[in-house]
Amino acid sequence: MTTTFTSREFNQDTSGAKKAAEHGPVYITDRGRAAHVLLSIEEYRHLVGGRRKIADLLAMPGVADVELELPVHRDIARPADLA
Repeated sequence: MTTTFTSREFNQDTSGAKKAAEHGPVYITDRGRAAHVLLSIEEYRHLVGGRRKIADLLAMPGVADVELELPVHRDIARPADLA
């Protein structure tokens, strides 16, 4: 379920907008055009996929079968010129 608030309505009833966001996105309009979307934190995390730790990713099954080839850049490391 989506809900729409004008900017004025949102400013006057922020609590109502937050409650509505528990049931779906809340569109906030500015001069009749959608300008912002208010989401619950659960919905936001679902959309962005959440953050994962590298240790969790490396522990995933099948990760040992992944080949990673890194390019060698010989021009990055140069001997120091001490003269």
